[in-house]
Amino acid sequence: MCKAEKFLYHKKLLQEMKVKYHLGGGDSKVVVDKFNNSLVSKSRMSLWMIRAITLLLLWSCFVHLVAVGGMWGPRLLKGWPSCFNTHHDLPISAAVLEMTSLPIKIPLPPKRIYQNNGYLMVSCNGGLNQMRAAICDMVTIARYMNVTLIVPELDKTSFWNDPSEFKDIFDVDHFITSLRDEVRILKEVPPRLKRRVELGVYHTMPPISWSNMSYYQDQILPLVKKHKVLHLNKTDTRLANNELPVNVQKLRCRVNFNGLRFTPKIEELGRRVVKILREKGPFLVLHLRYEMDMLAFSGCSHGCNRYEEEELTRMRYAYPWWKEKVINSELKRKEGLCPLTPEETALTLSALGIDRNVQIYIAAGEIY
Repeated sequence: MCKAEKFLYHKKLLQEMKVKYHLGGGDSKVVVDKFNNSLVSKSRMSLWMIRAITLLLLWSCFVHLVAVGGMWGPRLLKGWPSCFNTHHDLPISAAVLEMTSLPIKIPLPPKRIYQNNGYLMVSCNGGLNQMRAAICDMVTIARYMNVTLIVPELDKTSFWNDPSEFKDIFDVDHFITSLRDEVRILKEVPPRLKRRVELGVYHTMPPISWSNMSYYQDQILPLVKKHKVLHLNKTDTRLANNELPVNVQKLRCRVNFNGLRFTPKIEELGRRVVKILREKGPFLVLHLRYEMDMLAFSGCSHGCNRYEEEELTRMRYAYPWWKEKVINSELKRKEGLCPLTPEETALTLSALGIDRNVQIYIAAGEIY
C-alpha cells in the first residue's frame, strides 16, 4: 500500500468514526484526538526503528572497511604520499616497518602439464651470490628441456665451509609452488629412482661455461633422455648472459625475485637489522669483496707483503677446481680484473659524494 492510499484510508476511517460517534451522542473530539495520538506514536516508533537499523548498518560497514583497509591499504596506497608512506628523513615506526616488510601472499599458479624427459640434479658451487644466480639458470634450463628439477644442492666445500642445505636458507615450499606453472620441482628423486641415485648409477658432468640454450637442447637433453637422471656438478656461469630469448631472461628474473625467498627466520633477522640501521639515520650497504678467498682466486696481491703473497698462493693451489694457478698480479690489476682495495673503495665513495658521516654496513667476511 503506497503513501497516498494510506492517507485516503485513514481519512475515510476518521470520517466514519466522526459520523458514528456523532449519531451515538459520543464525544467525537476525544475519539479523534486519541486516534491522532496513536498515529503520531506509531510514526515516531517507526522513525526510531529506521534510525536504529541505519546505525547498525553504518557500524557494520565501518567495521568491514577497517578490516579490509588494514589488509590491503598499505599495498594499494604504497605509492601515495599519505600516511602509508613516510619521508626518508622522518623516523619510521616499527609497526609500519613490520607491515611493509611482510611477504605478500600470492595465489598459487596452475601446474604446467608437460611430458617429462627425465630428472635433473644439480650441485651448486661458489658463494651464496654465485649459487643463487646458478639456481636461476638451472630452473630455466630445466624448464626448456621439459625435465623435472630436483631441489639444488648447495656448496659445502668452499672457503666458507657452510653446511647449510637449501631448506636452511631458502623457503623450499615457496620455491616449488611459485614456479609450478613453469617447471616441476621435487625435493628428491622419486622412490623408483632413489636406489639408483644412492648407488651412483647416473650420469654426472660439468656443463660448458657461458653456453646458450641450443647447447642444452642439442647436447644435454639427449643425455637426460638416455640416462633418465643427469647430475650437473658445476653450475657457476654455465648459461650465457646475453643473446638469449626474452622468455628465458624473464624466467631467470622471476626465479631470482619471486621464486627464491629466504626462510622466515632469515627474513626476520634482516628486518631487525634494517630497523636498527634506519633508527640511526641514513645508511649504505657495501659488499666489500676484499677477502682472502677472493684475492687467492683472482691472484690479486697488490699491497701485500711477501708472506701474504705466499699465503694466497698456497690457498690457490689447495683448491684443485680453481683452474688458474700461475697469475701475474700486476698485469691482472692493469686489466681491471682485481677488486678494489679498502682505500680505493673509500676514494670511490668520496668521489660519488657520499657523506662521510653516513653509517656503512659492511656485507662481507673478514677483510684480508
